[in-house]
Amino acid sequence: MAIRHRLIERPVADVWAVLADPARYGDWVVGTSKSSPEAGSWPEVDAAITYTVRLGRWSAQGRTTVRRCEAPNVLELEAESGWLGTARIALKVRPWGRNTLVIIDEHPLRGPAAKLHNTAIDAFVQARHRSMLARLAEAVEKTPRTEPHCV
Repeated sequence: MAIRHRLIERPVADVWAVLADPARYGDWVVGTSKSSPEAGSWPEVDAAITYTVRLGRWSAQGRTTVRRCEAPNVLELEAESGWLGTARIALKVRPWGRNTLVIIDEHPLRGPAAKLHNTAIDAFVQARHRSMLARLAEAVEKTPRTEPHCV
């Protein structure tokens, strides 16, 4: 299991606004681009988006489905990775003073990836999470504030 956290210097509402916008998925999820709604209303349970995954010259279609949503604090997703299976990606969004602590927990859920899961894969996922959380922080901090800070 790969767990990582990051402090984002904006309030919870600002972080949630980015997570709850399906068009912004590619802004923070490493390797994805051109996200679009497929089913339901993101981030409601069972809503899904599709996107293109690119690694160099290789590309494939991906799909992510919301499995749990407790706005604005919990978002759990199931990402489909073709023949590799699926992964559970859980995001916890917690107030930390005037800022927000985001905790991401990801592990293979179904398919061959779940059976072959090991510490080497966790190390790769940790590196991916470091980049993903940095991208999320950047996306949030570039977006206009959704609520004023208390003084």
